[in-house]
Amino acid sequence: MPNKTEVKPKIMDLSHGQLVQWLENQGIRRYRADQIFKWIYLRQAEDFGEMTDLRKDLRLKLAESFDLGRLKVEKVAGSSDGSRKFLFRLADGRHIESVLIPERDHFTLCVSTQVGCAMGCRFCLTGSTGLVRNLSAGEILAQVRDSQVLAGPDMRLTNIVFMGMGEPLANYVHLKQALEIITDSKSGMQFAGRRVTVSTSGLAPRIIDLGRDTRVNLAVSLNAVDDKTRSWLMPVNHKYPLAELINACKQFDLPRGRKITFEYILIKDVNDSVDHARRLADLLRPLRAKINLIPYNEHHASDFKRPPQTTIDAFHAYLIKRHFTCIVRYSKGADISAACGQLRAGLC
Repeated sequence: MPNKTEVKPKIMDLSHGQLVQWLENQGIRRYRADQIFKWIYLRQAEDFGEMTDLRKDLRLKLAESFDLGRLKVEKVAGSSDGSRKFLFRLADGRHIESVLIPERDHFTLCVSTQVGCAMGCRFCLTGSTGLVRNLSAGEILAQVRDSQVLAGPDMRLTNIVFMGMGEPLANYVHLKQALEIITDSKSGMQFAGRRVTVSTSGLAPRIIDLGRDTRVNLAVSLNAVDDKTRSWLMPVNHKYPLAELINACKQFDLPRGRKITFEYILIKDVNDSVDHARRLADLLRPLRAKINLIPYNEHHASDFKRPPQTTIDAFHAYLIKRHFTCIVRYSKGADISAACGQLRAGLC
């Protein structure tokens, strides 16, 4: 009987250091790693044969040893507001979603880090599926690389937000490796660290790690001002209650001139009163903080409701009065289930 086709490792799962080590094991000088990375992440090479500044024997060796395939695009959904949601199929048949979001003069890509999510937040559709597995570094990077091609040559993609499927800090090793390549200004994707944001539900120890290991932005999904309510909405709060979370944020190594973003989903009759706004201001006063208010995006799997506009406006006005930088974020892509909390692969 014929042997099963051998599955080659994906070259994008390698860090720069790991690629250097592989090259040196082949007797090839380390500077070739920079050339290969530039072909993959900047020039968008489709195969190793395109890498014409490499010797032919090296190109053949790379092709024999590694896979440079793209993610399979199962579906692309377009929103009336210009957002586009990509449903990608992974090599094992699992699915993830990424969302390309138009801004005033650029685009932002919302990236997933896990298939599903284990956090179980009551307001989030993604969490209702549970966690299937972590994404590899290459699967994270492929979303950025492939979305750049799918969006077309006129797209100016400048911002990356890790706010898609999964809890980024629960997949920290692969997240960190992907961030290193995304922000590598020499041979990686060359995104500025100030334009990359990692959002977390509140894994306090990893918040400290992220500040130590990277220079990207931190966003914390807060959503409540007391432990009882937050634990009910977000089970992670049982393990890392508000005091521990705020303390971790105080220890986050924040570059000069930047603030931590706190995301606060406004849910009718749960966390949307002016008194909640007052307590939120008191909680965040010790931090260099800005606040994104996100009116709840309703979906079929939840009974939560969006507050009326007057309630949203009153909450916002109070925080402005307390001198916070505070923006009401009306999520884009709601008509294609691409808004905050609505991603669940297969519902494209």
